[in-house]
Amino acid sequence: MLRRYGPPALLLLAAAAAWQGVASLPSVDDLTLASPSEVVQALREDWSLLLDNAGVTLVEVLLGLAIALVGGVAGAVTMHLVRPLREAAYPLLVASQAIPIVVLAPLFVLAFDYGIGPKVAIVGLICFFPITVNVLDGLRSVEPSLLKLMRSLGASPLAILRKVELPASLPSFFSGLRVAASISVIGAVFGEWAGADDGLGRLVLLGNNQLQTPRVYAGVVILALMAVGLFALATLAERVALPWRRTEGAR
Repeated sequence: MLRRYGPPALLLLAAAAAWQGVASLPSVDDLTLASPSEVVQALREDWSLLLDNAGVTLVEVLLGLAIALVGGVAGAVTMHLVRPLREAAYPLLVASQAIPIVVLAPLFVLAFDYGIGPKVAIVGLICFFPITVNVLDGLRSVEPSLLKLMRSLGASPLAILRKVELPASLPSFFSGLRVAASISVIGAVFGEWAGADDGLGRLVLLGNNQLQTPRVYAGVVILALMAVGLFALATLAERVALPWRRTEGAR
């Protein structure tokens, strides 16, 4: 365990020490860069406020991620089965990633009001692409000889999908899920910046406007920990669902 987690811990400590050193320089304004000690103090003093808002953001992230999960898998399977749809929709799916979320966020707020709806929609939109693309690539990665064998045995397209293609796409699915889990927090923050009554994104924005720099950094730290936690949960789910992958990795 020390060999696995020791280097990241040392790197984190080195980064924190460098951060503290830069923040302690006389030329660095406290309103611009809060030191790690000030961030820890803000976490301690504002813990209740930060935790309440973190709960709101986490709910938005989980709901949006769930919607992207269902929609992404369904969209990938549909595009895989219907080739004309894939050829028509795939370029549009890629092109949609060029639209900045900061442009779409106010539109979602106008469409869904200031409740939880626009935040969930933005998270779902951000997470939809990596899940869909990875699942679609996984479905298309099956060896042609295996597909030919299944057809020679009289298997229907749906049987091939259920018994061969979907199981083969699971590693790609979990890769997309890890990416989506990591970036889902970004969608919630953008949604809260566009308009919200609660949430860590709104708290960070208010803290920045009110020059409460330590609170801003404390909120960012919690957001980062949230993203890391979701990534770890996705990795754990992959280990449980695909135990043979863990064995192959160990080898």
